[in-house]
Amino acid sequence: MKILDYLLKSLRDAAIFNPDVQVAPFCILWPDSDRQWQAIIPLLQNELPQLCVLGDYTPEQRTGPAIWLRCVVDKAIPEFSFSSEITPILYLPGVSRQDLRAIESCPDFLKAIAELQYRGVIWSQVNSKDWTVLAFLKSNQGGLNLDVAQDQETKKALLRSLYLLLNEELELLKNKRLDKDYFNTLLTGGDPVRDLLQWLDQSDAFQQSREEPEWQAFVEVCKSQYGFNPPNDGTLIGVTQLANQAGPWRSV
Repeated sequence: MKILDYLLKSLRDAAIFNPDVQVAPFCILWPDSDRQWQAIIPLLQNELPQLCVLGDYTPEQRTGPAIWLRCVVDKAIPEFSFSSEITPILYLPGVSRQDLRAIESCPDFLKAIAELQYRGVIWSQVNSKDWTVLAFLKSNQGGLNLDVAQDQETKKALLRSLYLLLNEELELLKNKRLDKDYFNTLLTGGDPVRDLLQWLDQSDAFQQSREEPEWQAFVEVCKSQYGFNPPNDGTLIGVTQLANQAGPWRSV
């Protein structure tokens, strides 16, 4: 199974309940105060037709303000009325669990859905903290129990490459150390020597052909593996390093 499969399963499983002592939740709330998951929400919406997003009113993208989400949960909008077997998932970018809990002081744009925390459930860690991307990968309680470095550079590289990481097979990541080099190399296509040679040959054209996250990942790989910063050092220094063939540049 891919990382994506486990993420989808975790989201769906949040709606599991004990019918002997509980009623079915009306919705699943997904708070994400740092917007770490936001970049992959369109991808998840392809797999989860019940996934709706708090934001500006664009119903064709299943996005709308709190009052619209409230109407979706209460089946007041025919085109967004899901069967009883499907629990709506409400993704809340920029909102934390604490924002919802403080009902009396929560921002006006949240008040229409604040009470849903009592009729629904919150997708969260066992300790009730919101799921961050790093926590979901590392946790052995509801997460994937992977070995992921926790330095700031790794966290940045992880978020840049998240949409690619979702397609990785979980079993292939077991017993691997996932650090900034792994995530940056994942984003650059797994062949840093090829990329470095193409940049030396094409310079600005190479950068312009890459999305910003891919370019940043390429720069970080060069800094980490070759002690070289492409935008700062320039192609002349790069070609000099290539000619000198010192250290890791010998393989280039």
